[in-house]
Amino acid sequence: MEAAAKKGLNSNQLKLIAIIAMTVDHLAWVIWPGYQTQWWQLALHCIGRITAPTMWFFVAEGYHYTHSFKKYALRLLAFAVISHFAYDFAFGIPFIPFTTTAFNQTSVIWSLFWGLILLKVNGSDKLVTWQKISIIFIACAVSFCSDWSCIATMAILYIGTYRGNFNKQMTWMMIWVAVYAAVYFLFINKVYAVIQLFAALAIPLLKSYNGERGSWKGMKWLFYIYYPSHLIICGIIRLLLHGNIGIMIGS
Repeated sequence: MEAAAKKGLNSNQLKLIAIIAMTVDHLAWVIWPGYQTQWWQLALHCIGRITAPTMWFFVAEGYHYTHSFKKYALRLLAFAVISHFAYDFAFGIPFIPFTTTAFNQTSVIWSLFWGLILLKVNGSDKLVTWQKISIIFIACAVSFCSDWSCIATMAILYIGTYRGNFNKQMTWMMIWVAVYAAVYFLFINKVYAVIQLFAALAIPLLKSYNGERGSWKGMKWLFYIYYPSHLIICGIIRLLLHGNIGIMIGS
């Protein structure tokens, strides 16, 4: 029974896969800027779609397992602030939001923070339904400007709400991804709207999750350090290859 419980991938392994996929995606953006349509460039961005759903899933898992919601939320908020500057530098987006557009003004970490807040709100016995709904709308408005927009916020809410029912978690996740793809199709880029649907690549990986963290306790801190660090490196590559230009929506 013990050996059977260890089959599959633990959270450390899944997060490492997500980090690699994210790095591939971001490097593709800065080396070949804009919405490139060579098949291998599209393939690199498809691989990158693994990352966001994995992030959403483990924010919901983190909410379930954390010993201190307050510390977790503050840590994620601080991470979002630091990552804002690293993300905007990486892709040539102005540090001051809404200088260019309402889309893609800060990193997905901002939406992860608000997704965590909504899990707390949804689980509260002190709030009535209309108050919870009002806070959800506020959180969506505030997180709209980030990478993956408020879609990430809502995906976390539903993944956490249906924890224990993997099929419902993934169904709702893909519903929200489809909404994001529709917005992308209508307002940004039709080819890359289809690319967003490759978030489904994360489903078999997440299904293999064995519920264990893994023996190394430092993965959490590795991600907190690696995420802004690799974005700074991406920004330097952008400047060296292309000069100080914006390379994606929001710039």
